[in-house]
Amino acid sequence: MTRRPVLIALFDDVQSLDVTGPLEVFSGAGAAAGDPGAYPVTTASLGGGPVRTSSGLRLLPDTGLDEAVAAGLPHTLLVPGGNGTRSPDPALIDWLRVHAPRAERLVSVCTGALLLAEAGLLDGHRVTTHWNACDHLARRHPGVLVDPEPIFVRDGRLATSAGVTAGIDLALALVEEDLGRDAALTVARHLVVFLRRPGNQAQFSAQLAAQTARREPLRDLQAWITEHPEADLSVEALAARARLSPRHFARAFRAETGTTPGRYVDRVRLEHARRLLEETTLGVEEVARASGHGTSEAMRRAFTKALGTAPADYRRRFHAPVR
Repeated sequence: MTRRPVLIALFDDVQSLDVTGPLEVFSGAGAAAGDPGAYPVTTASLGGGPVRTSSGLRLLPDTGLDEAVAAGLPHTLLVPGGNGTRSPDPALIDWLRVHAPRAERLVSVCTGALLLAEAGLLDGHRVTTHWNACDHLARRHPGVLVDPEPIFVRDGRLATSAGVTAGIDLALALVEEDLGRDAALTVARHLVVFLRRPGNQAQFSAQLAAQTARREPLRDLQAWITEHPEADLSVEALAARARLSPRHFARAFRAETGTTPGRYVDRVRLEHARRLLEETTLGVEEVARASGHGTSEAMRRAFTKALGTAPADYRRRFHAPVR
């Protein structure tokens, strides 16, 4: 079986789960495919010294970064994120600038994208990172095409993921690409996670993207909208359910959630439709009705505007076969 060595770069104030999440996926994938050596994983830091994670956990690398590449170039170079990416060691940036272009696959998790950008490796590429760092990355590196929505993005040999647990989703997608769905599914079951959230799934669900309302009637209404996307969710209908005038309701909802009722409803319905397309065999028309879009044409317009793809194309890419 093909060996795909993985080198994970460590540094002080790294996010521990950015390291251990993908590491667990790769280390488990070989065994799942019947070859424990399919992904030899090496951790390395500048000089090979121990590092302390942002949560205080002390990590002892296998070797130094220079020694790691001297022993052989990795197939996959993985750069995690964490607080240490905000003021990185210039020597680490220099090392990435020299050695990262030589890896067959370059991967960043969370704010690891900031390190790759500082090394000049992301210009002209579409990437993502933790939602809280997207604006910073775009402002500091205007040549980088930052997409704040997806949980991970593939752009040729470059793969970038959103925050923390999204690194597990990206690693599972890479394993599925390399070794097939069965190996990835075995690892996902062992880790008790979904096989993979689709790469262009939003970093936030509608409920997380919007603030939770302070007042109980509006908070309960948010939950009700999520459970009834097919209902009449016009401002007038929602205001009546909240026992407010439409004008007062619209003002209060925006003030407490940070978004308008219409935008919140649109996001809930789109999210519901995506889940049905991914997880069920319902026809497109049935999905349109069940998600509150009404017609397949209305749903097509919503998908095209938000995701740049039609519902049928989305299903072909992301539908998980029913077992």
